[in-house]
Amino acid sequence: MPSLDLSLILTFLLLITTGGTITVAAISAASITAARSLHFKEAPKFYNSPNCPAAHDYCSHDIVHVAMTLDAAYIRGSMAAILSVLQHSSCPENIRFHFVASASAHTDNIHLIISTSFPYLRFDVYRFDDSAVLGLISTSIRSALDCPLNYARNYLADLLPTCVRKVVYLDSDLVLVDDIAKLASTPFGDDEKVLAAPEYCNANFTSYFTPTFWSNPSLSVTFSDRDACYFNTGVMVIDLVRWREGEYTRKIVEWMELQKRMRIYELGSLPPFLLEFAGKIAPVDHRWNQHGLGGDNFEGLCRNLHPGPVSLLHWSGKGKPWVRLDGNRGCPLDALWAPYDLLQTSNVIES
Repeated sequence: MPSLDLSLILTFLLLITTGGTITVAAISAASITAARSLHFKEAPKFYNSPNCPAAHDYCSHDIVHVAMTLDAAYIRGSMAAILSVLQHSSCPENIRFHFVASASAHTDNIHLIISTSFPYLRFDVYRFDDSAVLGLISTSIRSALDCPLNYARNYLADLLPTCVRKVVYLDSDLVLVDDIAKLASTPFGDDEKVLAAPEYCNANFTSYFTPTFWSNPSLSVTFSDRDACYFNTGVMVIDLVRWREGEYTRKIVEWMELQKRMRIYELGSLPPFLLEFAGKIAPVDHRWNQHGLGGDNFEGLCRNLHPGPVSLLHWSGKGKPWVRLDGNRGCPLDALWAPYDLLQTSNVIES
C-alpha cells in the first residue's frame, strides 16, 4: 500500500489530539515514528445487485451523485461516511462521488488517500477557491463554522458538470445505514422546489436571526408568506438545474454581504440557506438526518436518538465520534460509528 504524505499525517495527529482545532506544536521523534505507521485500511469492493441498471455514462439518470467536502480536520469522518454509503447501497457501482477540497490543499494526497482505500470508487476532486468567500464570512458562535470550505455547498452548481442534474450533499460527520438511492429519489414535486431535507418545526426559528433582523420590517417580511422551519444543511438533496435557473448562489452571497454590513445572524453558513429555502423545501423523513449526536454546541454532551426509525446518523455539533473514542470518552452512540472507521495503526495491524 502506498505511504501517505507525512505532513498530512502529522496534521491528522494534531487534529485528533486537539479535538479538531489546528494548533502549532513541536513534533517529537516519537510522533513522527508513530505517524509513519498510520494509514487507512482498504475497504472491500461493493458490487451492484442483479437488478441494478447499467450506468456507464457519467451523466446517466441512473447515477446517484454524492457531494462532500474534504479537509484534514474531518478526513477520518469522510472515509467512514464513504464506506457507509457504499456498504448499504443496492447499486454501489452506480454512485459517483464529488469531493470538494480547498484550493490550498494537496489534491494529489486526497486522490491517493481515497483511491488507496477505495480503489474501485468513481470520484472526482474539485478545487474550491477560499478567496471566493473569505471576504464574506462573519465570525460565528463556533470558530469551526468559519472555515471557508463550510460554504462550498453554495457553489456546487458551479463546480459540478452541468450534466449533473441532482446531487445528494453530505457532511463528513455522519454514516448511513440505509440505501442512499432512496434519499436521492426524493420527489421534488412540480412547484419548483430546489432543496429536499428533513424539516424540524419544533425548533425556535427566531433564534437563528438577530433582533436587528426581526426588528427590520423590510427583512422580517422574508418569512411572512411561508411556514419557515429549521433544516440541517448537512444532509440535502439539491436540484442543480433549478438552482442554476434560480441563481441561488448569487442570492445566498447577497445575504452574506448584508450580514457583513448589519449582523442579521450568528451561526455560520446555515442562515443564508434558511433565508432562501426555509418553508420552501421538499420534505424528507426525519430518519434521514438523526442529527445533533455531537452534542450540538455543548462539549461532552451525549445525545440520544430521536424517536422513530433511523437511516442516517449525524454527529453534528462539537463532539466528533473519532475524537471522543480516541480520548476514551466516547458516548454510547459513538459505538455505531466505530465499525466504519478505516483509520488503522501498526499496532492494530500486528494484532
